[in-house]
Amino acid sequence: MSIAPGTYSFGPENATLAVNTARTGAAAKAGHNLLIHVTSWSGNLAVGDGPGQTSIVLNADAASLRVREGTGGMQALGDDDKANIEQTIDDEVLRRIPIEFRSTEVEQVDDGSRLKVQGELSLAGQTSPIAFELAVGGDGALSGGATVKQSDWGIQPYSTLFGALKVVDDVEVSIDATLPS
Repeated sequence: MSIAPGTYSFGPENATLAVNTARTGAAAKAGHNLLIHVTSWSGNLAVGDGPGQTSIVLNADAASLRVREGTGGMQALGDDDKANIEQTIDDEVLRRIPIEFRSTEVEQVDDGSRLKVQGELSLAGQTSPIAFELAVGGDGALSGGATVKQSDWGIQPYSTLFGALKVVDDVEVSIDATLPS
């Protein structure tokens, strides 16, 4: 499916922006793999008539990440645990600094069924290049993701228990949306 020219807007009301983390270390069994949703964000996909005329912009409130699920671990994650994780993300990891993505190149490939995206991601006050792909379904579904290596943005992956339990440096960021018809 090729995407028709126009501007498409996305946010939590019509799409999901999620972060998945994993754990490592000698005490990894005590920790949880996390599914975190970004609850305050906006994105625009502007599709032009010709090559090089498509762009993507995304802005997210770094203090809006909410733990939706924790898998693994020795005991279930409670509401207090989730709140403590969210507070740590706000205070120590992302430090409430806005998250921004600006594409530098967007190319429709495979008859428009995929978008190859390159751009600049500003995270925790540092900007670095990133590339990823988005799949475009025949039903207007738009989905994909990117691996974000925290240390590439100057983020020290969270650790506790004297380093025996750590968040893996690579986190997976994904988006699922449907293009308006």
